[in-house]
Amino acid sequence: MLTRAQTVPPLDFGPNRAPLTALAEAPGGDGVLAVITRTEGPSYRPVGAVMAFLPDDTRIGTLSSGCIESDLALHAAETLETGAPKTVLYGRGSPYIDIQLPCGGGLEILLVPRPNRQALAGLIETLDGRRPATLVINRKTGHIEVLEDTTPDTDRFAVTFEPELQFFVFGKGPEASTFAGLVQAAGYPNLLLSPDEETLDAGRAAGCATRHLVSKGVPSDVAPDGWSSVVLFFHDHDWEPPILESALETDAFYIGAQGSRRARDARMAELEAMGVSAEARDRLHGPIGLVPSARDARTLAVSVLAEVLAVAKAAA
Repeated sequence: MLTRAQTVPPLDFGPNRAPLTALAEAPGGDGVLAVITRTEGPSYRPVGAVMAFLPDDTRIGTLSSGCIESDLALHAAETLETGAPKTVLYGRGSPYIDIQLPCGGGLEILLVPRPNRQALAGLIETLDGRRPATLVINRKTGHIEVLEDTTPDTDRFAVTFEPELQFFVFGKGPEASTFAGLVQAAGYPNLLLSPDEETLDAGRAAGCATRHLVSKGVPSDVAPDGWSSVVLFFHDHDWEPPILESALETDAFYIGAQGSRRARDARMAELEAMGVSAEARDRLHGPIGLVPSARDARTLAVSVLAEVLAVAKAAA
């Protein structure tokens, strides 16, 4: 039997943005919101993950490895006809014994026809404003609200979405542009800041947002929050202290700088001389990356991204 989740860990809004946006913008409001409300055992997606079904058979997102979506589309079409929410169970304990989940677990999915577009738009606006937002769904009526209250009860399901992780990449050379390009390819919001036009051109070619640095420091309108990482890739390490001093005053969950242990020690000494507290300096990562002594831009980029995501996971 599936066990009811008493608390749902906050989810990254990124993988859920597309289906929620599609439903908020659906002509006439026609569409079905599918959300995982309970799981048992292994699960491809977490509780709270969403998917959208539109009347033209368009599907946006996924809730499994592809084994249930076609059947789920049939149930979604039924809810559009009846106008009533429906809960569907797959895997362990499911009446649909011909549909097996490769992971061997169980999924409970709530289907909500014609979800409130204004509520979904408000959810998206709040998250785009870099603030968490909680989606609350009445299981019986399908009524949707965006509230701060996350207390579960018999009739309501609540999931809190957090803003997407974003990356502020400072630096010069292929290490900076390659890392920014990798982050861009992975779909994370990012900004590449560099005093070097060649680095900026490489970032633009990869689709990154860019900013030309005209002085040593963080521009006044760049404000990393608690879902932000700040990563420096400079060989001219004299650029680093003013940027790091400002970054360490923000809520960024990850702040790191490229370089050897000797460069790290010199960096720490410079920050101490500038009056940066030991507590703040302890937040600084370096040498950065999970692969020791990575010596090419591609390996370093993958190594650093893996470390940043690991830190984000540990902090969740």
